Amino acid sequence: MHAYRSHTCGQLRSSDVGSTIRLSGWVHRKRDHGGVLFVDLRDHYGITQIVADSDSPALPILESLRVESVVTIDGEVKARHASTVNAGLPSGEIEVFARGVTVLAAADELPMPVAGEQEYPEEIRLRYRFLDLRRDTLHSNIVKRTRIISDMRRRMEGAGFTEYSTPILTASSPEGARDFLVPSRIHPGKFYALPQAPQQYKQLLMVAGFDRYFQIAPCFRDEDPRADRLPGEFYQLDLEMSFVTQEEVWDTMEPVIAGVFESFAEGKPVTPAGSFPRIPYAEAMLKYGSDKPDLRNPILIHDVGSHFTSSGFGLFEKIVGEGGVVRAIPAPGTADKSRKFFDEMNEWARAEGYAGLGYVTRKGGEFGGPIAKNHGEEGMQALYAAMGLGHDDGCFFAAGNEAQAAKLAGAARTRVAESLGLIDKDRFELCWIVDFPFYEADDDTGKIDFAHNPFSMPQGGMDALNSGDPLAIKAFQYDMVCNGYEIASGSIRNQSPELMVKAFELVGLSKADVEERFGGMYRAFHYGAPPHGGMAAGVDRVVMLLCGAQNLREITLFPMNQRAEDLLMGAPSYPEERQLKELSIRLAPGVVQG
Repeated sequence: MHAYRSHTCGQLRSSDVGSTIRLSGWVHRKRDHGGVLFVDLRDHYGITQIVADSDSPALPILESLRVESVVTIDGEVKARHASTVNAGLPSGEIEVFARGVTVLAAADELPMPVAGEQEYPEEIRLRYRFLDLRRDTLHSNIVKRTRIISDMRRRMEGAGFTEYSTPILTASSPEGARDFLVPSRIHPGKFYALPQAPQQYKQLLMVAGFDRYFQIAPCFRDEDPRADRLPGEFYQLDLEMSFVTQEEVWDTMEPVIAGVFESFAEGKPVTPAGSFPRIPYAEAMLKYGSDKPDLRNPILIHDVGSHFTSSGFGLFEKIVGEGGVVRAIPAPGTADKSRKFFDEMNEWARAEGYAGLGYVTRKGGEFGGPIAKNHGEEGMQALYAAMGLGHDDGCFFAAGNEAQAAKLAGAARTRVAESLGLIDKDRFELCWIVDFPFYEADDDTGKIDFAHNPFSMPQGGMDALNSGDPLAIKAFQYDMVCNGYEIASGSIRNQSPELMVKAFELVGLSKADVEERFGGMYRAFHYGAPPHGGMAAGVDRVVMLLCGAQNLREITLFPMNQRAEDLLMGAPSYPEERQLKELSIRLAPGVVQG
């Protein structure tokens, strides 16, 4: 017999009754029933119930052990009595009577429980991540993650893609976030950068003639953490294709992404491949108040400024007259809601930093609230008819400059739908957001910068760049969105050196700057660059959605905390003086080491 196990803890069934077996694993739970000890023995594959009574030499040893000790059990498989069968376990029809036990590793007193799914402080969970990873939900999430990534690879290969690995030590790239820099010992004073994305390399692969590239790529960005973005590193399904239009990219990738979701959605409906809605950016910002719309939410925002150009409600009339907008957010079926519901929404908007959220109530066709009173019955009837609202539907209003009104309306749309229980949580709604602006202007300085990927192809090409109004230019740029999360972003690339220089000149960079910063790609484009495009899907966000997790830390093996610290390994840490000297680095004045 094997030194440690003849079976795993998830393998034994009723057909094994009468067999002599050997199991190894962790003591998950212990239950003492007065002379009879029940132990749940756990390994990666499952749980088996172990029984030891006064006839078993294993009893005193098992009684003395703490949970999470590692043991080997020799015993006999027995059938459970019908009344004690555990239908929740694959091994629930049997138990193992312990004839002997070997202690492989005794556990100290635990700093946190493993059995159960109790909430526990994040600092403890991350410091003892090796224990946290033994817990069932997190362990299952990590296993599911590996299966999802394997499925992605299989589907990409089936679509004709080949996986290539790109460098980790590279040069800085204009991805919009801070780089992680790595000092060079051989070249004192110079630094490598960890890749924010393999953007330039994958484009160079297309220039080099590799038609369909992909990789599960590690990416590094020195960004502040949040629930859907971990500090430091993340992984993406990165891909690029030659001789394609953006429609071909969509048609190629919808079956891949929809297929991954369908495989792991556990029966929840998924938007089928070939029917992802394609929503222009401007339409998304109007109807949903976001370029990451949750299409499970049935509420649509309406632009109703034209109804207030000559209104008795002076505030909205003034805002519209000064070039602002008024956005309406329906609140369907709220006739039974008290005034408190509407006032709390207004208070919420103020707490979020906005001036407020106006509202109108309606019950049995009768309008209520200051806006309705001042706008008048006839005006309100026309407004409701234009939006298709009914006799018992309320309505909220966000007014001001377009960007701020859209942002508030989008947040209010989500809050209203959640409050009214309108969002179907048990489905995956996917779509494309397309026709992004190529440039944007800084709110404070007015300076023009790229709105998205600077290597995208502007719609209209050189003619558009010479048009005189950079903010009117759209890009062949697209995002894939699922349930309110951006899960992929991509574009058709600009493969013309002249277009590349002109695009960067409009944000204040010269031809010399382009040659210095992006010399590899700029040179490559002079030697026959095919039309190409692609995208990158966020592996971590896809896994988070499919696991039903609310935070990326719940699907990541060894994440950092919110202060970008690895509490388990003690990173970041101070280097030794010897290391600094080798790297020709001196710490800035005021930085105290250690």
